[in-house]
Amino acid sequence: MENDWKSRLGVVYSTNPDFQYTTADDTPVQTLPPEKQRLIVSIDRRNRGGKQVTLVSGFKGSEEDLKELGRTLKTRLGVGGSAKDGEITIQGDFRDKVVSLLQQAGYPAKRGN
Repeated sequence: MENDWKSRLGVVYSTNPDFQYTTADDTPVQTLPPEKQRLIVSIDRRNRGGKQVTLVSGFKGSEEDLKELGRTLKTRLGVGGSAKDGEITIQGDFRDKVVSLLQQAGYPAKRGN
């Protein structure tokens, strides 16, 4: 990995012979416990052809834990959706049900708009 030029594409050349290029180590993100999360459940219609989706935003933690929470919500509601980029998207307007499911799981969820 010492000659991995693709990770240094935006780096300016240095004339210092003692220069050592270091990359930032990706430390795994620690997932906060459920009682410390601040989840907001809202509805969104933008860029979806008029269809409604329920958005759960504000999750702090790893992508695996986010996907697991999304999988649990989708299974309990019996609908489709996705979980990525810190947001859980659930097809349809299930704001009240999602808030109650999250509160049962120990998350202090609030209903948005």
